Amino acid sequence: QVQLVESGGGLVQSGGSLRLSCAASGSIFSIDTMGWYRQAPGKQRELVAAITWGGSTNYEDSVKGRFTISRDNAKNTVYLQMNRLKAEDTAVYYCKARVSTLVADHDYWGQGTQVTVSS
Repeated sequence: QVQLVESGGGLVQSGGSLRLSCAASGSIFSIDTMGWYRQAPGKQRELVAAITWGGSTNYEDSVKGRFTISRDNAKNTVYLQMNRLKAEDTAVYYCKARVSTLVADHDYWGQGTQVTVSS
């Protein structure tokens, strides 16, 4: 069994910063792509940023230049540094990891962490 545990969400004023963390644990052989998604009320879940094991990244257009995704492969952990936050960044943020176990590959999701940006 694999678990993803997120932390770091909260309430911040517009223009402020937050850092999200997501740690994977369990029967992990390797982790390929890790990513952060978000879902605002009444909207579909969308990809915010993703990073491969080798460090290649991609970002949703609205967060380019403000958010930075990184990972520590030794700790099976992915981070999202969010700067210059805006009210429209308010959402529940979820991490996702493509995990290889000894049996199969599977996508796992975290439980979500709320980010609220006050204007």
